[in-house]
Amino acid sequence: MFSITNPFNKTFLSNHEYFSEYQVSTKLGLAGKAYAGWSELSVNQRINFIKTLVFTLTKQQHLLAEKCTLEMGKPIAQSVAEVSKCRMLCEFYIENAEGFLIGKEINTDASSSYVTYEPLGVILGVMPWNFPYWQVFRFAIPALIAGNTVVVKHASNVAGCSILLENLFLEAGFPEGVYTNLIISGDQVEGVINNPIIKGVSVTGSEKAGTAVASAAARQVKKAVLELGGSNAFIVCSDADLEKAIEVGVNARMQNTGQSCIAAKRFLVHQSVFEKFTEGFKQRIEAQKVGDPMDDATEIGPMAREDLAVEVEKQVNDSVAMGAKVLSGGKRKDAFFEPTLITGVTTDMPIFKQEVFGPVAAVMPFDTFEEAVALSNSTEFGLGVTVFTRDVEGIRKKIHLFEEGAVFINAMVKSDPALPFGGVKKSGFGRELAENGLKEFVNVKTVYIK
Repeated sequence: MFSITNPFNKTFLSNHEYFSEYQVSTKLGLAGKAYAGWSELSVNQRINFIKTLVFTLTKQQHLLAEKCTLEMGKPIAQSVAEVSKCRMLCEFYIENAEGFLIGKEINTDASSSYVTYEPLGVILGVMPWNFPYWQVFRFAIPALIAGNTVVVKHASNVAGCSILLENLFLEAGFPEGVYTNLIISGDQVEGVINNPIIKGVSVTGSEKAGTAVASAAARQVKKAVLELGGSNAFIVCSDADLEKAIEVGVNARMQNTGQSCIAAKRFLVHQSVFEKFTEGFKQRIEAQKVGDPMDDATEIGPMAREDLAVEVEKQVNDSVAMGAKVLSGGKRKDAFFEPTLITGVTTDMPIFKQEVFGPVAAVMPFDTFEEAVALSNSTEFGLGVTVFTRDVEGIRKKIHLFEEGAVFINAMVKSDPALPFGGVKKSGFGRELAENGLKEFVNVKTVYIK
């Protein structure tokens, strides 16, 4: 049994009990049986279920958003936006998925040779709490359209969200077992992966969680997609539009109270504009409204759990002890951590070396673009980088220098249904979204006829 409390006011929300091994086995069996029928449907028939899901999602948007805000503290306006983004993802695949999955004829010495894309079976998703709906949708929707069925182990602190998600699919008319919610602990995940019904696994989460899941999947020779942490650099060149860079930079760092793998975390600013950028950034974060996440005007809510805020506090305090300077913020109260700006940062400090999963921006000056690239790459992660400059063509020629899954110029790193999403190094492997994500959990079958 475990309990969920509201991180804003510590009020009790709900009790839940982890499934027994028998319950898990039964649920997996149902998912396996559902796969037999679901995989036989045409792509267009499966898309019709997604169309109904869009209707149901829209109808329940505010219920879903409020549950997210209550359980993990996301400001309500951002929770509503998250649900809306799920709808956008569905609409993208409704329009494009059938074309993506059409078999391809290939000219060889055969009378006929071609490739088909067939589902694998039951796919396990291990999902995080920071975007409790979006992360699930970007895994589940393409997997389902491809003909797989899915079982989802969600983060325990958003168990209420996970239950609403399963109900959403059932209300939309999906057959039982096509989408299954597994209320299980982290210790139970390996047992699920080991079950022969499971044919692949997708995990979004920490490096530690990803390593454990990938290792378990590898031992069973099962396909895995990992979307893990990030420590994205946000590079501001001397010729950048500073006002725009500051506006976008604050949003890139502080959105979802800084709890995002693709958040800008290390701000690398050219020496010539360093003071002006830093002062403008400081003014903007100090103007943000911090408070009750159920208030539409709130921009910064509590962190999802108090222990997460304590961890960020330690990273900041340890860095200050090493010589960093807090220009704004830096204080914690319960699960709240103030929007924080830090300078005097060196590469050996926790706020540079580690992923800081909270509303803390570390700002460092640089002299040459080559130095900025070296600083950007000097991390174990490789999810994305932002570069602000007016010399777009000049930077375009240097994109290959970045060890990242994505490079965004004059925009914050974000996920878009039309673009593949994922990283390199310890940020993971495989891709979600777009055509690439749709084909992660398919058998690319070669057919050769003489």
